[in-house]
Amino acid sequence: MLKLFKNFWTNWIMLLLPVRVREKEIRYLYNALNKDATWNINYIVFIVSSCLISTFGLISNSAAVIIGAMIIAPLMLPLRALAFSALEGDLSLFRKALSSIVGGTILALCLSLFLGLITGMPSFGSEVLARTQPNLVDLGIALTAGGISGFAKVKRGVSDVLAGTAIAVALMPPLCVVGLTLSQGNLGFSLGAFLLYLTNLLGIVLACMLVFIFTGYTEPNHALGWTLSFTAVLLLPLGLSFWQLVKQTQIKETVRQTLLNKTVTLGQRNIILNEVKINWNSKPPLISLNVQTQEEITPKQVLLVQNFVSKEMEQEFKIIFIVAQVDIIEPEILD
Repeated sequence: MLKLFKNFWTNWIMLLLPVRVREKEIRYLYNALNKDATWNINYIVFIVSSCLISTFGLISNSAAVIIGAMIIAPLMLPLRALAFSALEGDLSLFRKALSSIVGGTILALCLSLFLGLITGMPSFGSEVLARTQPNLVDLGIALTAGGISGFAKVKRGVSDVLAGTAIAVALMPPLCVVGLTLSQGNLGFSLGAFLLYLTNLLGIVLACMLVFIFTGYTEPNHALGWTLSFTAVLLLPLGLSFWQLVKQTQIKETVRQTLLNKTVTLGQRNIILNEVKINWNSKPPLISLNVQTQEEITPKQVLLVQNFVSKEMEQEFKIIFIVAQVDIIEPEILD
């Protein structure tokens, strides 16, 4: 009985372990990745084109235009080669892939910076701002995109266009945001967007490595450990940002409930909550409420709201109201 149990688990473990594919298949993948990692005119044209479209989409705050850039962005090509060559210990392919990634990154960064200087954006739209505060969700997107990309490469018949779109979501727009925000001297936004770019870069490479390992094209080595370590380092800022995002959502909902709560004397008033901003660097965190109302809001009422929100969130906050006075004008009745 013990022998049968042992054989059962042994067979299951063997099924889960990757089976090394034939040398012919590995050579075919290597040749394809070697071609993908080459810095040539096609790669340069697609980098420039995707960067232009993505930057124009960010400037015009158009998601549809940004999606157009996703289809032609070629940054996924050398990334897969980098992942495979690191696992195989192939320095020649590794250098070629790394050169293409670094070259493409610098080219896109300089081009978006130049366009930002020319246009002189006075402010940033939601498409830019959305890429300046990365969190754990973005890492999950990068890992999924990298898995799709690696799977598309090892499984013939799966379109690379699909994988290219997924990778472009994670790479080209954040890189263009770095250039645009640098052109306006906003280092805070630039660092946030660059952190998103690095997060996506590492997440994609890590996912590709895992796909190559579990499909039997290569074996794990110290390169996988280093990639895991670098990715783990990013978990702290990404986790903090994710916690702030969750907390901010909870605070916004609490504020809305508070404005409707008659016990804090604001529930009977016609108040429209337009925007909630939270400055986490302030001590205590500062919540700015942009509201519209017909009546005056007194400091005492603001204090009541502040105390209510702090109690509900079990954390001290300071609240200020930015009030826009609303006048209701009815049509004149003519005799």
